[in-house]
Amino acid sequence: MAAPILSQQLQDARTHVESLVRDMHTLAVDIGKSDMAERLDDLRERIREPFLFVICGEVKAGKSSFINALLGAGKEVAKVAPQPMTDTVQQILYGDVERTVEVNPYLKKIFLPVDILQEIAIVDTPGTNTIVDHHQEITERFVPGSDLVVFVFEAKNPYRQSAWEFFDYIHGDWRRKVIFVLQQKDLMPDNDLQINLEGVRQQAIKKGVEEPQVFDVSALLEQQGKRAESGFDELFDYIRGNITGGKAGGLKVINSLDTAEQMLERVNVGLDERREAFNADTAFRQEVGETLTRHQHQANRQIETLTENLVAAYDRSTQEKYQQLSRNTGFMSLFKRAFAGMFTKEAGTREWLEAFAKTMQQDLTQELSVRLKDGVNDLAESLQNMTQTVHLLVQQKALQLPNDGLFFSEVADKRAAILIELQEAFEEFINRSESFEGKELFADKDKLTSNLLTGSGIAVIGTVLAAVANVAVFDITGGVLATLGIAFAGITTTVQRRKILGEYKEEVRKGRERLREEVQSKLEGYATLIRERIESHFTNLDEHLEREQASVKALSERLGGLYTRVERVRAVVDGRDD
Repeated sequence: MAAPILSQQLQDARTHVESLVRDMHTLAVDIGKSDMAERLDDLRERIREPFLFVICGEVKAGKSSFINALLGAGKEVAKVAPQPMTDTVQQILYGDVERTVEVNPYLKKIFLPVDILQEIAIVDTPGTNTIVDHHQEITERFVPGSDLVVFVFEAKNPYRQSAWEFFDYIHGDWRRKVIFVLQQKDLMPDNDLQINLEGVRQQAIKKGVEEPQVFDVSALLEQQGKRAESGFDELFDYIRGNITGGKAGGLKVINSLDTAEQMLERVNVGLDERREAFNADTAFRQEVGETLTRHQHQANRQIETLTENLVAAYDRSTQEKYQQLSRNTGFMSLFKRAFAGMFTKEAGTREWLEAFAKTMQQDLTQELSVRLKDGVNDLAESLQNMTQTVHLLVQQKALQLPNDGLFFSEVADKRAAILIELQEAFEEFINRSESFEGKELFADKDKLTSNLLTGSGIAVIGTVLAAVANVAVFDITGGVLATLGIAFAGITTTVQRRKILGEYKEEVRKGRERLREEVQSKLEGYATLIRERIESHFTNLDEHLEREQASVKALSERLGGLYTRVERVRAVVDGRDD
């Protein structure tokens, strides 16, 4: 009997499925899923093969006898014996000449000139409860490519756990079309048989099979020629009505398409895992960035307040000294000072001005030091809180790292390694004093050495800030006083009074502007430095997220295109294609 010719519609659909599977194979290779690529290779090879029956069941369920009766070859194709005999997977195919090919120790192909094999091929699997190595693995390799799984139970006891567990794999993971056969019905009273038939039907419904097809047969009666009693008439009617007679080709196309779509769904589930992990990591990274920005803004506001307070204190102190200088550089003041000291006017004036400058330095230093202490403490606390908050976020992220990425395990492993490395590096960072030094902010780095002798790790921030602020403040005030000291040395008469007061005001003004600029820029520079050092720990994560964003987007687009093609092929099969 010649195999039925497919309609042009189904030929087109089969061609589309082959192209779809080929592109899916490329995708599987690209994402490193060699097991899926291998299954897609098998699927592509089988698209033009006959409709594939996979026969499953426990040892001693009567599978081999059932296959021999199903083929009606008049001979024992599948060996039958009291002990388990099917120690390999046997693929039974049509061939003009009977022959057996040993593919490997676990698989053989048997070719027979049997008419039914022109439309169907049969895979005889080891028992689901066998203990022989490799059986389960190879059986599971055939099941995803099957068009119909025939589950054979021993009629007397169709409730064995291993058989139904294997059914869960077939139906749950691959959603294969399944029929149920209770073999050896001749060994059962009819009432008990009906109970077991209904029991299997209900069990199948409970496991999600709609309108389960359950048959009771006796291979022994069939081989004895007692067709009316064997139950095979009903089974053959089902096969002819649903599979053979030209329907196998169409079902093969649909089943191949279903299998391809199920594999796509696995990739999609894996992609969802990656997308979920990417979104979680992006949210974490965004939270870190927002935390740093928020704390740095707070620090900058504190720096601005501290600077204004210093400038105000500077103004107050220098204004008081200006009034004092103005009062004590008049004619009478100079004359009295000279007479009282019995020295020349020049000597008496210089003594007073030296004392004035010294007092001004002491008063200004005291005034600014008070303002610095409170402001620096607040700023140090803010920067410490910034670092500790990020540290806490990193710790929480490591603790919450889910066991995801079962499909894209390599990507998940890389992600986990990056996050664990981040946690370890940040832990070391906050405990090292060198992490918070700011020597690069100063031309003369030795000025900070004595200030960094106290505290360790994150506690160093306070001493560094104090050093940064003090060096900036007292370098400026010292410069102002040094310049004024030179100017004071030249005053001898009241004629020079206006000039020296003017020089005082001008030098104080310059110092004021430098104080504002230097303190603010140095402190803001240190706060930025700490943020940059914190940010540097996230470089690997940022690069990973950038790669993942591109990969997830590209993979989503490829999957979307493949899903669209699946729908188009279904439209061709259903005759909906325009």
